[in-house]
Amino acid sequence: MHVLIYLLMIKQTAFAIVLIITLTVFAITVRKLVKLFKLTKPAFPVRDIGRRIIITLKVAFLQTKILRKPVVGMMHALVWWGFLVILAGSLEMVIDGLAGTERVLKFLGVVYDIIIASGDIFALLIAVLICAFLVRRLFMNIRRFTGVEMKHKFHVDATIALSLILFLMITLLGMNTFYILYAESEGSVIAGTYPVSSYFSGIFEGTSAGSSHLWHEVNWWGHILGIFFFANYLPYSKHFHVFMSVPNVFLSNLAPVGKMTLMENVTKEVRIMMNPEAEYSETGEEGEAVPERFGILDIEDITWKNYLDSLACTQCGRCTSVCPANLTGKLLSPRKIVMNVRERMSVKGNGMIKNGSDWNDGKALLGDYITAEELWACTTCNACVQECPININQPAVILDMRRYIVMEQSAAPGELNQIFSNLENNGAPWQFSQEDRMMWAEDLYINKPAG
Repeated sequence: MHVLIYLLMIKQTAFAIVLIITLTVFAITVRKLVKLFKLTKPAFPVRDIGRRIIITLKVAFLQTKILRKPVVGMMHALVWWGFLVILAGSLEMVIDGLAGTERVLKFLGVVYDIIIASGDIFALLIAVLICAFLVRRLFMNIRRFTGVEMKHKFHVDATIALSLILFLMITLLGMNTFYILYAESEGSVIAGTYPVSSYFSGIFEGTSAGSSHLWHEVNWWGHILGIFFFANYLPYSKHFHVFMSVPNVFLSNLAPVGKMTLMENVTKEVRIMMNPEAEYSETGEEGEAVPERFGILDIEDITWKNYLDSLACTQCGRCTSVCPANLTGKLLSPRKIVMNVRERMSVKGNGMIKNGSDWNDGKALLGDYITAEELWACTTCNACVQECPININQPAVILDMRRYIVMEQSAAPGELNQIFSNLENNGAPWQFSQEDRMMWAEDLYINKPAG
């Protein structure tokens, strides 16, 4: 008896140490992300909370956008819903690990039975679906999984993340299976209902109580350590969307798709042009600092929403697969734009945090990561925004980088320069003065209706 108590104390102590290490590492990562977000610019005010909650429930939790592709969409949705159910069991494991209890939430009765049974079923279902996802990635030539932006390391990352999820499901089923065997061998009441693991326990029938308890502990520790490792691996993986997709959907831009944001600094200059006698200070009418540049050149010019989009991106390629520019052979890939923002922030952002805000590596997001040819290929049709399952706004970055090209570099394509010249001289994009606009209709005979 004393030996069991001693072993239990060792387990509690070991678990507490592992949990503290896990939370500490995760806190360091969060602290780093907060510093990176501080490098970005404001986006839009977060208002209309009720509408945001409804959008989050529909898009993030009910997976309405991803279900546009019924088969693959349902596979992904089932994995997501399964994770939400299994999360309750994971929380129970944390409590058990700290308190030295066994199935502490069993006092919930029928509710507990439903949660455990659902988690047991979803564990098998997710394991099967993850195997299917691995087969699709490793052996099937899925076009949207390819592209110049999809470097080898991203494919390796996807394989590692999927393999970790598969490991978590196998250890969960193993833990449940040997819990049943151990409880039966001890004559204890089994807490919860296990439709799948009960079947597996029949395969291992005859296993001794000692062996059952040992394998239960092996799977228990394997599962919880896998969760802790996965939680700290996610921020550096494409699967960071597990954490970031829900916040990203909640913080969606609620303005109509395609609406361009006004540049307040430009608006002020127009006001001065319209009313030269108005008095404005050099810092602006409200004491605001004059902007260093127009549009986006590098990551210090992006908004917090642009960066949040890049962290939430699943690299699924649905945006690129519907992009008319990409489909016609042009260089533009909306997925690449978003991935480049995250990649550039990890390089320059971390450099600025370490060496100061003036640090520069001689490169920029525009030019070294994203070319002007890619940007001007965009038709701003917003098909990518419509298709993205987590409401990423890819054209937002594209339009602001175009603004830099036009307003800072004066390097717009010739066709646009002609339009700009016409607007300046004629007040319209056409090569006609305002007095000559109706000349085309002078020789037309219009049969006016009688009366």
